[in-house]
Amino acid sequence: MLRFFSRFLLPASCFLFSLLSLSLYLLASYRGGFLGFPLDDAWIYQTYARNLATLHQFAFIPGQPSAGSTSPLWSGLLALGYLLRVEYHVWTYALGALLLGLNAWLVYRLTLNVWPEHRISAGLAGIFVALEWHLAWAAASGMETLLFSAFVLSVFVIGSLDLERRGRLALWMGGLVGLSVLARPDGLTLLPFAVGYTVFQRPYRLRHSLACLAGFAVTFSLYLAFNQWLGGSLWPNTFYAKQAEYAVLRTAPLLARLGQVGALPFVGAQALFLPGIIAIAWLTTRSGQRRWRLLIPLGWAISFTLAYTLRLPVTYQHGRYLIPLIPVLAVFGAGGMDHILHLYGSKPIPRIVSRAWLMAVGLLTIIFWFIGAGAYARDTQIIETEMVATARWINQHTPASALIAAHDIGALGYFGQRKILDMAGLVSPQVIPFIRDEARLQAWLTDSGADYLVTFPAWYPALTRPLAALAVFRTQAPFSRAAGGENMVVYKWPAASSW
Repeated sequence: MLRFFSRFLLPASCFLFSLLSLSLYLLASYRGGFLGFPLDDAWIYQTYARNLATLHQFAFIPGQPSAGSTSPLWSGLLALGYLLRVEYHVWTYALGALLLGLNAWLVYRLTLNVWPEHRISAGLAGIFVALEWHLAWAAASGMETLLFSAFVLSVFVIGSLDLERRGRLALWMGGLVGLSVLARPDGLTLLPFAVGYTVFQRPYRLRHSLACLAGFAVTFSLYLAFNQWLGGSLWPNTFYAKQAEYAVLRTAPLLARLGQVGALPFVGAQALFLPGIIAIAWLTTRSGQRRWRLLIPLGWAISFTLAYTLRLPVTYQHGRYLIPLIPVLAVFGAGGMDHILHLYGSKPIPRIVSRAWLMAVGLLTIIFWFIGAGAYARDTQIIETEMVATARWINQHTPASALIAAHDIGALGYFGQRKILDMAGLVSPQVIPFIRDEARLQAWLTDSGADYLVTFPAWYPALTRPLAALAVFRTQAPFSRAAGGENMVVYKWPAASSW
């Protein structure tokens, strides 16, 4: 009976709990008054997907192909729903539930590959991932986060197998690394660690390393060619725009940035995994066999954190850029705590301590699960009553020929149906060199012939202060103000002679 439970019911429960997680978050959002997405960026993907499916253009603005989508692969998956005529909310949520379940199952497999004797712990790690609040939030967010995370875990699952006997797997592993870049440019960080798996294989390490690099080169070269064709550069516009916009954050002390960024993935029950992660790293490096290969996923997690600390140390939106680390932490946390506490031991004190730890993890997981559901509902309320409401107003109250300048273009592109000047640089890359210079932005908007400016006033105080009398619409919803923000405003942009 135990064998059947561990082999079949535990993996199946990963998908069942994932569906339960997504359902709870959507129910919380529905009870909050809205079903939508908690990020304006999700509407960017929906706009690209709809245009790809209906107009056969990879474009945010019809007729203007652009590389403003961080994840072409996610845009393509969303477009498939439009082609099949499935309601876009249903399709996006279904993809989120499936990817959350896949992440949970891959954590189960990776834990089992690394520690075959810990089948129950592997299953519990998978269930934890299905219920972890960041990951549940990401599953319902309409974003590519879990798609990228699934590629990360797939690379580590393949790498943890015996490549010596199945050398062709190295080729597949490299191909998955290349595909992960199509999900997020961050996937490039996987390449040295995928090659690292082949280096530890004998006697065919050179052959396997070359196979891995070949698999990567095929998919990655297609990605670079795609970006070059669309935007005239090898990377998507978002790669440059985000770093330019948040460059000011890199002026903070390095240790302060590292502490802020590094703490994000541990907000939740996974904080109780930290002793296990440290212990397993110590035990592995101290092992007489020096099983370094086991620590490759953990090495990637550390390097990934450092990369964001150095280049994009942002902490907003529940640290969504660091969410893909959490499944990896679950693997090493579960394995490490199993070694420390001897979860299946027969001695009374270890048994009591291990049960207490399991109960604490379970209780904290459920508590944060519900806290996360509330956060998801509030985030969706803000997007729906600020960005979406403003976009609908633009659609109904401005001329069809109006040129709209905005920082948040997602909902505006989907619902506004107007030409757009993107002040964040995603589909207007020419703005990136002066993305935070309000004087140059003013000149650019005027020279470009903007008719309206849509923004939160505090984001561009030098631009909006002189335009106070020209405000033509302001949302009045309480949700953004309750979260410490403000309401979005639409300003009539003055002619050059009025400045």
